[in-house]
Amino acid sequence: MKQRVLGTNERGEQLIVGAIGLGCMGLSQSYPPFPPKDEGIKFLRQAVELGVDFFDTSEVYGIYRNEELVGEALEPVRDQIKLATKGGWDIQDGKVVGLDSRPETLRRALEGSLKRLRTDRIDLYYIHRVDTNVPIEEVAGAMKQFFDEGKILHWGISEPAVETLRKADATFHVTAIQNEYSLWFREIEREMLPALDELKIGLVPFSPLGKGVLTGGVSKDQQFAANDIRHTIPRFNDEKLLAKNVEQLEKLKAFATEHETTPARLALAWLLRQRDWIVPIPGTKKVHRLQENIGAADVELNDADWAQLQSIADAVEIIGDRYDAHNLALVGR
Repeated sequence: MKQRVLGTNERGEQLIVGAIGLGCMGLSQSYPPFPPKDEGIKFLRQAVELGVDFFDTSEVYGIYRNEELVGEALEPVRDQIKLATKGGWDIQDGKVVGLDSRPETLRRALEGSLKRLRTDRIDLYYIHRVDTNVPIEEVAGAMKQFFDEGKILHWGISEPAVETLRKADATFHVTAIQNEYSLWFREIEREMLPALDELKIGLVPFSPLGKGVLTGGVSKDQQFAANDIRHTIPRFNDEKLLAKNVEQLEKLKAFATEHETTPARLALAWLLRQRDWIVPIPGTKKVHRLQENIGAADVELNDADWAQLQSIADAVEIIGDRYDAHNLALVGR
């Protein structure tokens, strides 16, 4: 796996990871069916064998279950890989009731994650969403404490507003942020990417394959299970919107066929080309899809072909919100 410098911490220490990471959420929630525990462990260990060294999870995925799975699977190879997880939720009786990024809550969350992940440090620790009830400078101060204690090596924020990120970084340097970004969803290019360039902060795109659409595996009349996250998302659960969105990808499919590759590989390769500090984390539970995703790091096109792929991307205009109203209100804060 080709390596990339995702970002640096306050001391200038680099976070170096493979160009394609693995989002682990789908092993426990959001994208059913979920594999039995033993199959999940086997899959994660196969990922390491195939060269993946950057794994992303969260305390909230399956309410602790995903971290427990990742921790058990990767404990034997802990020193070969980098772990990213997230905290900042108010979890009561096994249910999320809101956000809570108070320093004392973050400390409990971090200690819980360390235990479940069977490790003494988290390579990249994010707040999962910005809690507007807690000044971001206070959050950054807590992260500095965790960093000084050696419990986290880098910190980040998922889905912040640019101004929030600037305030956080001014208090304690942010290594990377995690935002949705793909050939299918490019809102981040307007303000956030230029800010990341300026502040020297890396980017970990989640849903880099458009929640499955860019694999070519979502049909225009697809029906999603009630426990599938796409069941709640307007651009997926509205039949007319889904049909129009999927139809827009025909040119990408044709381009992939012409170049003897796949839409997924091209979509990930396109992301890697945008900046050399971008590390996408496509999620999958299937080894053949994992191999397909990893292959994106080796896609080579000439300048004319890259220009054609860019023109295909520029022509895509996805319609419909990317979250329901509740989750949409939690981003860009």
